[in-house]
Amino acid sequence: MELDLEQAIAAADQAVAGHTGRHLTDIETEILKGAWQGLTYDQIAAACGYSDSYVRRNVGVKFWRVLSESLGESVSKTSFRESLRRYRQQSGPEPPASAPSPRAPAASNGASEANSGANFGTIAAFPHYVERPPLEQICRETLQQPGALVRIKAPALMGKTQLMEYTLTHLAAGDLRTAVLSFALADRRVHFSNLDRFLRWFCVNISLELGLPNAISEYWDEEGMGSKVSCTSYIEEYVLAASDRPLVLCLDDVDLLFPHPEIYEDFFSLLRSWHEKARRRKRWQQMRLCIVHSTDVYIQLNINQSPFNVGVPLEVLEFSPSQAQTLAQQHGVSPDVDLTPLMDWVGGHPYLLELTFEALSRPGQTLAEILRTAPTEAGIFANHLREHWLEVNGNAELCQALGQVVQAPQPVFIESVYAYPLQRRGLIRLQGNQAEPRCRLYREYLRAQMAATEMSEGA
Repeated sequence: MELDLEQAIAAADQAVAGHTGRHLTDIETEILKGAWQGLTYDQIAAACGYSDSYVRRNVGVKFWRVLSESLGESVSKTSFRESLRRYRQQSGPEPPASAPSPRAPAASNGASEANSGANFGTIAAFPHYVERPPLEQICRETLQQPGALVRIKAPALMGKTQLMEYTLTHLAAGDLRTAVLSFALADRRVHFSNLDRFLRWFCVNISLELGLPNAISEYWDEEGMGSKVSCTSYIEEYVLAASDRPLVLCLDDVDLLFPHPEIYEDFFSLLRSWHEKARRRKRWQQMRLCIVHSTDVYIQLNINQSPFNVGVPLEVLEFSPSQAQTLAQQHGVSPDVDLTPLMDWVGGHPYLLELTFEALSRPGQTLAEILRTAPTEAGIFANHLREHWLEVNGNAELCQALGQVVQAPQPVFIESVYAYPLQRRGLIRLQGNQAEPRCRLYREYLRAQMAATEMSEGA
């Protein structure tokens, strides 16, 4: 029995709904359509009006993982058709008579069924994950300890979110509750406007992640107790009390708070206080924190109130040549392909390597041709490079600082006010106070763009 696109979407929706209690989102449907048509992530992103990195990293990775869990076998962007065909053949074209309900309130032990270890899936849901020993083991073993705190640092697109997701999958299979909250999902104009709004947003979204009803009105007393005490009460007496199972709470993109001292001073001291409570209060031992950020911590915090000088720090580095080779083989690239010229252009940058290997898996693509056009608008990296350029080109001072880095043959000093946003984007590598482009690809592309801008302005 062959499947057409509409049948494939219906089968995927039925599988996901049966497993998670929710249907495919619009962006997940667009990813499935694009993959069916053989489109690249950047083509899917352009059609949907999203950035390539958002579609690939924020939605794509999670979607293929959820679909793998729902189908009971590992699938990816290039290997899902046969699995959907088998699923439809086994379950029939029509949805079950009693459609799954949306996320229900937690049972008496507080564990949402969709988040239980049995339903969370296995590591087979990560067909293109390359381990970086001993990071995974340290992260996993640390977060199994009462009151643990792990800090993961790496620039954008280096794989820290994948490390987090990979680790949480292991932990959930071991019967821990897991919740992920990315601060990139907050509306900065609304939720970052004052501490009370931010903490309310924080608590509500943790509840949603765990399948718990929103009970803010029962615990919040801004005037009487204050926002921080209300938030602590909500987490302790509602979220942690909802289950005997430990909770791993992962906070992603926390450095987005760094420009907002009116929020981060109180919030980060709150996280530190929760970590300290685990020393003397049994319920807080159930909380294990994972803090993920993209830059060095350049904000000023009281040493006794900072969560960034306690716990276990982990840094996600670039792939080694052997790890790059493993990723290539996972994408079906022949082991006979010499990756040395590619590593000369992109180093061990995971995202750029993945883009390359995805391209090589398509008919007619050669590594020589990919590298020939690499720093140009005709190359496979064009959308990614253009996205970086547009981000920095709108800021004259930031662009000038970046120009100093890409023009210099050796690492150079730039002020921290410019170094950290460039580091967060992954455009530069910091060695102490010295900065250099993260890879040759960035240097050559940015040099060309800056030269073209100077010519147009001088004309």
